[in-house]
This record gives sequence, structure tokens and C-alpha cells, in this order.
Amino acid sequence: MVNAAIIGLGWWGKNIVNAVQGKSTRLKFVRGVTKELAETEAFGAQHGISLSAEFDEVLADPEIDAVVLATPHSLHADQIVAAARAGKHVFCEKPLSLKQADAERAVNACLAAQCVIGVGQNKRFWPSMAALRSVVAGGSLGKVMHIEGHYSNENSSNLFAGWRDQPAETPGAGMTGTGIHILDAFVSLAGPVARVDARFASMQGGHDPRDTISVLFRFKNGMSGVLGAVRPSPFYWRVHAFGDCGSAEALGETETVVRCSGAPVERKTYAAMDSIRAEFDAFALAVEGGAPYPITPAEMTATIAAFDAIIQSIASGKPCEIA
Repeated sequence: MVNAAIIGLGWWGKNIVNAVQGKSTRLKFVRGVTKELAETEAFGAQHGISLSAEFDEVLADPEIDAVVLATPHSLHADQIVAAARAGKHVFCEKPLSLKQADAERAVNACLAAQCVIGVGQNKRFWPSMAALRSVVAGGSLGKVMHIEGHYSNENSSNLFAGWRDQPAETPGAGMTGTGIHILDAFVSLAGPVARVDARFASMQGGHDPRDTISVLFRFKNGMSGVLGAVRPSPFYWRVHAFGDCGSAEALGETETVVRCSGAPVERKTYAAMDSIRAEFDAFALAVEGGAPYPITPAEMTATIAAFDAIIQSIASGKPCEIA
């Protein structure tokens, strides 16, 4: 069993604990760090988590195997580096960082310390996405030429925290909350991105946003792509890969549709699962020396490289090449 500390007990930090504590057979939370000790005291007691306000105390605790970061985005890179230097494995909520250089610095610190690094891209574990990757890898679509993705999710309106309204913490509007998941899906299916051309449209600011993101992609392997995200719209997820012999799409968590030349349309529905617990079980298995974490360090940095380029493209109104 991996003994972990949860850093940050806001809305999402509590979601993580609720998904894992007493349910995972591989990882348990024994310590927590929060700046709101009074507000989280009952939650910590309910889950058997000892709380403190100092990150350094956890890093110095020899009983802690791993830290889980559910903190504001701008803190991630430095916290990952500090944890790796302390010999702690790290699971970081998305986005891993806000800048390509910081993602590379964080990942390299973990590699140098021989610490496992995991990232909270839980949609990677959805049954629909696992099936889509299998279809693409199986070759039935022929040469895959294009990919499209859309993720709308009204959580940013319904579950608001003050720091999420700061451009320095959440650049690119819906990119940190929704678009980053599509980027991870794209990287897993098409590899690193070479060029992006992004546009942002806003109808209303503040903590009840009305805005959209649209991005065109060119991948290093020559594929093209399109991403869309609408923050206030109800939940919708689609990732669709197009080849010269067919196409396959993942719809939401549990559905796929495959269309191949000369064959009937194939629609499948899969059993739902807890993707949050699945990603932590995969992380703990990697910490224990089992299978590597399924999102590789190279994929993590490629995702943030694309994210960083999108933010730059939005700011300039021009396409951005990725080094």
C-alpha cells in the first residue's frame, strides 16, 4: 500500500480523496496539507487524514511515499521539483504546468530522482478512449490523417473558486479545465504537435464565463486536427479519428462509433468505471514497481508544449510553432 499525502483540499482535492480513500487497494491518504485547516478539519477526521498547513513537513516525513498535488496550476512545477528532490513520487493534477519549459523541468527532476510522475488526465482511462486507441492502433482505419476533439463542461460556471478567475492561473479560458484533456487525447493518438492556430471568443467574463476556444493543429507526423471547447455548455465529449479507410469516435465515457469502408456502422457501449480511482491505482502500481504509468513523461511534456503554444497563439492572434 502506497502512503500518500494530498496537497490541497479544495473541491477537486476532496473529490480525489472521496474516490480513493477506503476504495483503492493500492493507495491511501495518511496526511493532507491545506491552508484552510478549520474548514477541512472534519473532512480530514472523516477520512483518517492528519492535516497540516506546511508542504515541507510532508516532504520531510519518511512515512510518506508519494504526494498528490491538487493545488493552483502555477504552483505545480516548483512543487513537483521539491517533491522529487525529497525522494517522493508525485501525482499532479492537470495541467502539469502552464509552460513547456516548466513541464520539462518538472519531469526531468522526477526522472533524475528516479521518482514516478503521474498526471491527472483521467479521461485517458475512460473505456471509450481505451477502445478508440485500440481501433486506431489496430490499423482498420488505414492511414490516420485527421483528428477532431470537443469537450464542453459547465463546471467552470457551477464550481467556481477565486483563483480560477485569475488569467495567470487559468490562461486560455477553458483550456486548463477542459481543453487540456483533449490535448492529452490528441497526443496519445497522434503524437507531438508541431503547430497550432488558436482563437478565443468571449461573451461575458468573471466567474460565470461565456467563452469558446477553437484550435487548428498540425502534428509532427503530418496529421491535421481541430479542437473546440465551450465553457458554459452542458457536458459533451467527442474525440474522432479519421483515416483513409474509416473513422472512429469516442462519445462521452462509454460509447464508440466505428465506420469503415464497405462495412456496417459499429456502435458499442461499455460499462462505466471510476476513472479517478483507476488513474491512482495505475500510479500506485508504478510506484510499487509494477507497470509504468500509462501516460509517459514524453507525452506529458508534449501535451504542455501544445497547451503553451495555444496560449501564445491566442495572445498573438497568429499561429505558433512548437520547438
